[in-house]
Amino acid sequence: MDKKIVLITGATRGLGRAMVSEFARLGHTVLGCGRSRKDIERLQAQFADPHQFKVVDVALDAEVKSWAGSVLPSHGAPDIVLNNAAVINRNAPLWAVPAAEFSQVMDVNIKGVANVIRHFTPAMIKRKEGVIVNFSSGWGRSTDAEVAPYCASKWAIEGLTLALAQELPPGLATVSLNPGVINTEMLQSCFAASASNYPAPAQWAKTAVPFLLKLDHSDNGQQLTAP
Repeated sequence: MDKKIVLITGATRGLGRAMVSEFARLGHTVLGCGRSRKDIERLQAQFADPHQFKVVDVALDAEVKSWAGSVLPSHGAPDIVLNNAAVINRNAPLWAVPAAEFSQVMDVNIKGVANVIRHFTPAMIKRKEGVIVNFSSGWGRSTDAEVAPYCASKWAIEGLTLALAQELPPGLATVSLNPGVINTEMLQSCFAASASNYPAPAQWAKTAVPFLLKLDHSDNGQQLTAP
């Protein structure tokens, strides 16, 4: 398989961190971001050039623009963009979720995806190929109590992706991806100890990464679930 340039948001923990390791192990170049400087420095120390990791808050358009300005000249347009970064509200009925917490979920989970698309898609269009994977959730296609903000954000991602699929020129594709139920910190915040009944991120990545590598323009607009 041709070696690819893979851009991953939320690369410092959970599924993002597991994907960094697996893509790198398979010989692909990873461009990753996260909000924790300590974790980003740790990633850069472990995965040297040509991999590159930056401190970026995807909710802030200016930071994403700066990130694109630094990696596109050096690495070119990514082959795969993985909009993985997300946060979840603390379990609570919607009326009890503070406004600031609600806004953070929307800013990261929706605006963050749009910011990355805004600043990286033009280079992919110019190259006439590439795949954008917007991470959704089971809660982007169903709902549950006490996670209404998160559900709303992931339902939005499903709609955003379907609309974007109609806008992309031939050669490009965007899909929404339900990764399944994985034992991450996010799941633990909702499921507590029962989260341990589900696969660890590293185990998930062993099957998910080869699946992601096979996506191409023919998958445009698909609402997918990781194997």
